[in-house]
Amino acid sequence: MSMSRARVARRIAAAAAYGGGGIGLLGGVTAVLLLTEVSHAKRVVGGADDPPPRADGRYGFAFARRTGQSPLRLAFLGDSTAAGQGVHRPSQTPGALLASGLAAVAERPVDLRNVALPGAQSSDLERQVTLVLEDPDLFPDVCVIMIGANDVTRRMPPANSVRLLSDAVRRLRETGCEVIVGTCPDLGTIEPVYQPLRWIARRLSRQLAAAQTIGVVEQGGRTVSLGDLLGPEFAANPRELFGPDNYHPSAEGYATAAMAVLPTLCDSLGLWPEEAPEMLDEGILPVATAAAEAAAEGGTEVTAARGPWARLLRRQGPATKEPAAVSGSPDASSPTSPPTSGR
Repeated sequence: MSMSRARVARRIAAAAAYGGGGIGLLGGVTAVLLLTEVSHAKRVVGGADDPPPRADGRYGFAFARRTGQSPLRLAFLGDSTAAGQGVHRPSQTPGALLASGLAAVAERPVDLRNVALPGAQSSDLERQVTLVLEDPDLFPDVCVIMIGANDVTRRMPPANSVRLLSDAVRRLRETGCEVIVGTCPDLGTIEPVYQPLRWIARRLSRQLAAAQTIGVVEQGGRTVSLGDLLGPEFAANPRELFGPDNYHPSAEGYATAAMAVLPTLCDSLGLWPEEAPEMLDEGILPVATAAAEAAAEGGTEVTAARGPWARLLRRQGPATKEPAAVSGSPDASSPTSPPTSGR
C-alpha cells in the first residue's frame, strides 16, 4: 500500500510543480459522490460555532528577565485545527502549547502570532503568508502550518492543494523562516463516519498528506504527519481526544498534537538535543517513499536530505497526553475571540 501511495503522491506533486490540477485520486462520478458524502458527514458531525480563543502574545517573559535575549517569533497558519477550534482557553490551543514549549526548550521568550482561519483551504495560505510577512522587521523565525482537511471535503484538486502549499512554504523559506507543516489529518477517524466511507476518507486524506510532504520537503520545509489526528489514541479514545463537536480535537487532543510537533519545531531551530529519545531515525529514503510511510503513522517527521532523498523520523511511542508538558499562558493579555468566518 505504501508503494502505491508513494506513486500517487509523486504524480500529484509532479502535477503541482508543472501547473496541473486535474489528477484525481478516485476519478469520475465515484469521487464526486464519495466526497460529497464526506462533506455531508462533516456537516452532520458539526463544529464548534464559537470562534477559537486568541492566544497571540509573549510566552516565557521570565527568560527575558533572566537572559536578556530577544524573543523568538513563531507564526501559526492554516485552518481550524491550527486556530484551536473547539477549546475555550487560549492556553489549550496548539499555538499556545507550542509557544510555551519552545520557550521552555530555548530558555528565551517566544512571540506567537496566529493568522489561521477556521474553514480555510490551501487557497487562503497566500493571504495568511502575506499577513505574517507584512513587516520585514518582524519576519517569523519559524512557522507552523496545519492545512488540508477542508481541501478534501470541498473537493479541491490535490495538485492544486499541493501547489498552493508549496508556494506558501517557498515564500516563507525565502525570508529565512523555518517551516513545519502538519499534513492533512486522517478524516477516517471522525466518529460518525462509517464504512465504506471511512476507508475512502482515510485513503484520500493519506494520499494528500503524502503529496503535501513531497511538496513541502522540496521547498526546504519539514512535515509532521497528523495522520489520525496524531496517534492511535484518537481511535482508541475518541471521547477524550475529540472535542464536544466530535470533529475538532479536545484540549487533550491538542496537547497530544503539540507534543508530537514540538521536537520538530525545536530541531528546526537547532534547539533539540541529538540524544533525546523521542524520535527513532529510520534513515534516508526516496522522498516519495518517506512521504507515504509518514502519512500512515501520526507524529512521523520527514525532512529533506540530499537531492531526491529525505530523512524519516518516527516517534518511539504514542505522544504524551499531558498538556502540562508544554502548557502555559501568554504573558501578554489578548482578546478572547478574534473575528473569523466559516469553520
